[in-house]
Amino acid sequence: MSALRWATAFAPASSGNVAIGFDILGFAVDALGDRVTVSRSERPGVTISAVSGIAGELPTDPAQNTAGRALLALYEALAPEFGFEMRIEKGIPLGSGLGGSAASAVGAVVAANALLKSPCEKPELLKFAMQGEAVASGSMHVDNIAPSLYGGLVLTVGIEQPRVKRIPVPSAIRAVIIHPHMFLATRQARAILKREVPLADFVWQTANLAGFISGCYTDDLDMIRASFEDVVIEPQRQALIPGFAAVRAAAIGAGALGCSISGAGPTLFAWALETQAGEVLEAMRAPLLAAGTQVDEWIVDLRGSEGARVVASG
Repeated sequence: MSALRWATAFAPASSGNVAIGFDILGFAVDALGDRVTVSRSERPGVTISAVSGIAGELPTDPAQNTAGRALLALYEALAPEFGFEMRIEKGIPLGSGLGGSAASAVGAVVAANALLKSPCEKPELLKFAMQGEAVASGSMHVDNIAPSLYGGLVLTVGIEQPRVKRIPVPSAIRAVIIHPHMFLATRQARAILKREVPLADFVWQTANLAGFISGCYTDDLDMIRASFEDVVIEPQRQALIPGFAAVRAAAIGAGALGCSISGAGPTLFAWALETQAGEVLEAMRAPLLAAGTQVDEWIVDLRGSEGARVVASG
C-alpha cells in the first residue's frame, strides 16, 4: 500500500480544438495550471475543504465541482478503504478557453492516484477526469482533458473507450497565446453552434485535419500552414470575441502559420516559427491593447510539456 498521506498535483492549462480538431485535438500550456492537493480522510467519500487562487467563487459540493466530480468517479469505481479530502488552488482563469475546468479534474485524479495501493494508468484516469469536465460544459469531451494529462499535442479518438495519441510537433514551432481579460462560458460558446454541417465544409475540415497531422509528423511546415483553417466552428464563434478578426489578421501578417480560438475562447493562439514568435506576439497584442483590453501572453514550446504530475507529497 502507498505510504503517502497526501499528494499535490500540477495540471497544466490547455488549448482545445487547435482550430481544425473540434473536441478531439488539444495541446498543453505548461506556462500556467492548477494545483490540487488530495489527502487521505477517515470520512468516507469526497470532501472539498478549500478553493483558492484566481478563479473566484467555486462550489465546494463535490458533485457540482469539476475536480470533485472527477474524484467522485474515481472513488466510486475503485472503492478505496479511505476517503479523500481535497484542496484546489486555481491558477487558470475560468471562462478563458485555457481548460481551467479540465485541469482541476486532471489534477484531482492524478493527486489521488498517488495515494492508491494499486495506481491507475493514464487511460483510466482520463475517463475519471472526463466526468468532471461534463460538469462545466454539459458534455464529455477530451480535447482539454487529454493534453492536460498527457502533455504536448494530443489527438483523442472516442468517448467510451478513448484512444490517445501524442502528435509530434516540429521543433521550430512555438505556440503564441494571448488571453484577453474577458469571460466566455464554455456552455455559451457551445450553445450557439449549429447541429448540422454542410457536406462541402465537412470535406474541407476533414482535409485540413488530415493535412495538419500529416504536416506535424513529417515536419512539413507548408502543409501545416495550408491546413491551419477552421471552416466549421471558428466562423460561428468569432462574433463572441471582440477583436478576433483583427488579431488573426495581425498574426498571419506577422508570419504565423495559423491563428484561431483556443477552446471556446476568448483566448486566441497562433503557431509560429521560433524566430518569428516574438513578432507574432507583438502583432496579436496590438489590436487588443488599442481597444483598451488588457491581456496575458505566453510563448510555449509544445515539445517539452510533461502533462500533469505530482509535485509534492508526504
